[in-house]
Amino acid sequence: MKYAQIRKMDISNGEGIGISLFVQGCHFHCKNCFNSSTWDFDGGKDWTEEVRERFLALVSRAQIKRVSILGGEPLANENLIDVLDLVNEIKHSYPEKTIWLYTGYTWEEIWKSKTEKFKYFKNRVLRWEIISMCDVMVDGRYVDELRDISLAWRGSSNQRVINVKESLKQERLVLYCD
Repeated sequence: MKYAQIRKMDISNGEGIGISLFVQGCHFHCKNCFNSSTWDFDGGKDWTEEVRERFLALVSRAQIKRVSILGGEPLANENLIDVLDLVNEIKHSYPEKTIWLYTGYTWEEIWKSKTEKFKYFKNRVLRWEIISMCDVMVDGRYVDELRDISLAWRGSSNQRVINVKESLKQERLVLYCD
């Protein structure tokens, strides 16, 4: 995996003080994406074991309450293994931290697997594992015609901020906020 940026102290990509990892690579290429520099899977920097350890050290700081993973596209096939490894490590080593995941995929695409993009079973399972360890998921592609700067933590009105834990518990989609 490659990554574009690590924000060591971030208040814009989730609730509270957090750290954000912007992974590199996205197949969606949303019109007027705020982060189009992350589209190229060959761009960015290598996600090495050393970078991973430095990132986890930043996560361990007491003032960090949240970890946000965005991009690029964290759930792109090319990023799945490393994102799963990272989310798993955070969840087990720092269970008090909340994990926010931003993805262009919708909740329905991931859980119902109705699109052609999810035809490979192994990748579906990896996505399910990643999502199930997250606390909040911001879903949906950015749609420039639906841009709304008044929305918390998202750029267009089609995107939703989903309470993953409650959604799984209740077996229905539960929003974290409107």
